[in-house]
Amino acid sequence: MIGILWVLPKATAPTPFRPPMLRWIFVIFLALVLINAFAPFLQKLGFGKLPGDLNFKLFGRQWFLPVSTTLVLSLLASLLGRYI
Repeated sequence: MIGILWVLPKATAPTPFRPPMLRWIFVIFLALVLINAFAPFLQKLGFGKLPGDLNFKLFGRQWFLPVSTTLVLSLLASLLGRYI
């Protein structure tokens, strides 16, 4: 009988944190900060009132989390980047 040689992948130590992940976290944070900074202008255009955008008051401060607006603007930026 001919034996079958099994090749096991090399065991590598798990990396606790990857730099590309840090880059994406930074991009998402920056997008949320920019959208929050331009929120008054974007609300005049109708953004910020989409279903899924969170606007609430907590600790005496008004908070705005534009989840749906971020997705829509990301889609528009992606389409713009693809066709330019």
